[in-house]
Amino acid sequence: MSLLLLARHGNTFGPEDPVVWVGAKEDLPLVKSGEAQAAAFGEALREQSVAPARLVSGPLKRTRRAAEIVKAITMSDADIEIDARLTEIDYGQWGGKTDGEISAAFGPDAIPDWRERHKRPENAGWSPDDQTLKSNALGVLGGMTSGGFPALVLTSNGILRYFHNAIGFKGDAKVKTGHICAARLSERGWTPLFWNQPPETLPELS
Repeated sequence: MSLLLLARHGNTFGPEDPVVWVGAKEDLPLVKSGEAQAAAFGEALREQSVAPARLVSGPLKRTRRAAEIVKAITMSDADIEIDARLTEIDYGQWGGKTDGEISAAFGPDAIPDWRERHKRPENAGWSPDDQTLKSNALGVLGGMTSGGFPALVLTSNGILRYFHNAIGFKGDAKVKTGHICAARLSERGWTPLFWNQPPETLPELS
């Protein structure tokens, strides 16, 4: 089954925590609800008898922990591969700041430009550059063609936006915490299946 699953880690903020931009330098762990989201994903896969034959994670705590939870619940035999290309974007001057603080410093259009139009801010110190992130997504996908399936990639929202484009998905590229995306590989290349689905309504994967 040449199935590729792409998932975003779960929550890194509790109910009383201020929600800020979390990039490569903000290496936060999953909170209790975030671990529950990863467990719900694992349970959804187990219900469909899907155990990843390959499990690739970014190096940050939040993605590694999500991968560990899914591996345990699905009883996958795969070792967790850590791939630095799946590290979340370093949001530079945006990192650790709230939406309100960013809008005040960079203007009211800065956040919508990124979220809705995939336009990076200027002079905010983001890294890597856009071309590197595109190449990283293509490189990870290229490495999947010779690996085992079903395969699971666990990363963050900023990085998933580049997979959205590389695979050929349409529409909103955002992935909510704990949500899942999928594509299938054939001789013709990648076919998009679904994007940004919660575990509770995970489509049939067989």
